[in-house]
Amino acid sequence: MLPTPEGFQGFDPLKPVTVTHRHLPHWRQDGATYAVTFRQADSLPQSRLEELRILRRNWEDRHPEPRGEADWEEYARTFTRRVDGWLDEGSGSCVFHDRANVEILAAALRKFHGNRYHTGAYAIMPNHCHVVIRPYPNEDLGRLLKGIKGSASREIQRRAGATGGLLWEQESYDRIIRDEEHLAHAIAYTGANPKKAGLETDGAWRCWVAEDWVQAGWHFDAFHERW
Repeated sequence: MLPTPEGFQGFDPLKPVTVTHRHLPHWRQDGATYAVTFRQADSLPQSRLEELRILRRNWEDRHPEPRGEADWEEYARTFTRRVDGWLDEGSGSCVFHDRANVEILAAALRKFHGNRYHTGAYAIMPNHCHVVIRPYPNEDLGRLLKGIKGSASREIQRRAGATGGLLWEQESYDRIIRDEEHLAHAIAYTGANPKKAGLETDGAWRCWVAEDWVQAGWHFDAFHERW
């Protein structure tokens, strides 16, 4: 078993947790590391959005209020898996087919790495991004993601000569990483996503793991055979 990466702590059932809901549940715990997926606003066609609304309505009918933590955990796991598969179909404008836009988002993901947050790993896909991230004390995950997405959006739109357009879907998918095994799974999933989506090896996508994690043995190749 590899040593735990410096600074990582799994979900602690004895520490306070805050939970908010919009379309998705969002758990927050101080010191936690999160697996996050955010996507372009046009990354799902209307047919998929309608399918998602029906699935959500049916799930709500099967899980009436009050809904407990186990219900919301099932919801997040089920719908995240479904949407991830749809995203890999490559719908929408897919601005990250452009290598220059990939570099813009990569720079935004690492801009405050080691200062306001620790970026453990990421995969930039044609129309979405997976990132493993740990906010530092007194930093809020939602605000950090808003800053990362906003910074990238402004620069990408400047390159395109456009302003004011909506690049990102506002709500991101995020889950607290439970323990070291879950972390290994998150890293493996992130690194495997381009191949799973059938992207060419020389495409514009980008996968990355933090150097301190690589040095500790937590890198894509260490886990790809297990998942």
